[in-house]
Amino acid sequence: MPVPVPDAGTRWRCTLCGNLTRFDVTRASRVVDFVHLDLAGDPRVEESEVLSETVESVRCRWCNAVDQVELVARPGGDAPQDGA
Repeated sequence: MPVPVPDAGTRWRCTLCGNLTRFDVTRASRVVDFVHLDLAGDPRVEESEVLSETVESVRCRWCNAVDQVELVARPGGDAPQDGA
């Protein structure tokens, strides 16, 4: 099940330990890359276009909890508060 991604007004918070800053994020992406090979055959990606991206899981770096994150409002953010 995809994990909700924070936006300009929200951020992740671990529901077990309260961590707000350190997470390991597993993503699945479909990307089109423009690859330029030099004359020696060494590749270099010059352009990338992300067609789709899904956050599959988030693990807290502090307590190692998997998929125990919630979205909370950032300080001074524009996210609606519960009960508002």
